[in-house]
Amino acid sequence: MECDRCSKIKMEKQKNIALVAHDNRKEDLANWVKENRQRLEQHSLCGTGTTAKLVADTTGLPVIAFKSGPLGGDQQIGSRIVEGHIDFMIFFWDPLEAQPHDPDVKALLRIAVLYDIPVANNASTADFLISSPLMDKEYERTIVNYSKIRSSRTKE
Repeated sequence: MECDRCSKIKMEKQKNIALVAHDNRKEDLANWVKENRQRLEQHSLCGTGTTAKLVADTTGLPVIAFKSGPLGGDQQIGSRIVEGHIDFMIFFWDPLEAQPHDPDVKALLRIAVLYDIPVANNASTADFLISSPLMDKEYERTIVNYSKIRSSRTKE
């Protein structure tokens, strides 16, 4: 996408992938990572507290662990997206159970959209994303500069 209010952020061939899962989906995510270990071991993995530990224990892959989601882990991942240190997020969330930290989850997903991060919320989408030919190539994400948009709206 070309626009005068956009900038590009380059994703390297080796992606930085965040792994997040609600309690009822942690095992599903760990099993999905285990099934896709060969593909994912080429990338850097991080995740929220218990999820990162479970994935590392289940797969033997190194996973950088942040705080638990409700204790600030969602915000830690969000800040790394903003800083350009996370390229991709796999977030197996539980659509049937309200979470005490739903506002944090919503903020994390908003940041992911704002910074044009690919996000998978279930195994099917994650399968499609990691099997994409773009997974093993450099890629430039297009970031809309909302500050410029807001500034131009204010002037109008």
